[in-house]
Amino acid sequence: MTIFSKIIAGEIPSYKIAENDKFFAFLDIFPLAEGHTLIVPKLEIDKFFDVPDNFLAEMLVFAKPIAHAIEKAFDCNRCGISVVGLEVPHAHLHLVPINNSDDLNFTRPKLKMTPEALKKTQEKILANLKR
Repeated sequence: MTIFSKIIAGEIPSYKIAENDKFFAFLDIFPLAEGHTLIVPKLEIDKFFDVPDNFLAEMLVFAKPIAHAIEKAFDCNRCGISVVGLEVPHAHLHLVPINNSDDLNFTRPKLKMTPEALKKTQEKILANLKR
C-alpha cells in the first residue's frame, strides 16, 4: 500500500481538498508553492500512463475546478500542472500556482509549512472551490 493509498484510506491525515469515487485531492505537505495540490486516482497504479484511459480523461475534469480555485486563492499567473511520478509509486498530478515555468522546477527546495499554515491554505482553496 503506497503512502497515497494510506492517505485516501484515512490511515494518514491529510489536508483534503476534494474527493469522489475515483479521485482524491489533497495538499502537498512539502510544496513548491503555497497551494500545491496533488490529484491522485484511488486506483493504486505506479506510472501515470498506465492509468486506464477513462481515468486519465476524468482526472483532468476532476482537477479543473480545483485549478480554478487555486488561481483565485493565490497571487499567480495560472495554475501549472506537472506529472513527475518519481517520489511515490502511485500515479498523481501536481497542481501548482505559478508565475513562470521555473515555478514548476522540482529540484528547487520545498517550502516548510506549519500545520497551521497548511490548514489556512486548505481553507483558502476550499472557499474558492465552493463559489
